[in-house]
Amino acid sequence: MASDQTRVEYQVTGMSCGHCELAVRKEVEKVPGVAATEADAQTGRLVIWGNPTEESAVIAAVENAGYSATQTGSTPNPADQGASCCGGKGGSSHASG
Repeated sequence: MASDQTRVEYQVTGMSCGHCELAVRKEVEKVPGVAATEADAQTGRLVIWGNPTEESAVIAAVENAGYSATQTGSTPNPADQGASCCGGKGGSSHASG
């Protein structure tokens, strides 16, 4: 995934198989700003990458697929936070040791 995209995790209730995963992914990928998705029926986890304009649109898409979801976490785009690799300390290489 591109580094300028936010990663957001959701807990989806009701998924039980690969068909469920596909149904959720297809609906969520229609949301403007969603670049990619990953769904796991075993854990109930849905991960999206992108910059959706409204979180409520992601939740509505999951509901359109016949399931319910709640956001459980996100990893913001580092460019939006003014930080870079290694906690914003700058430099292009990782220090060892």
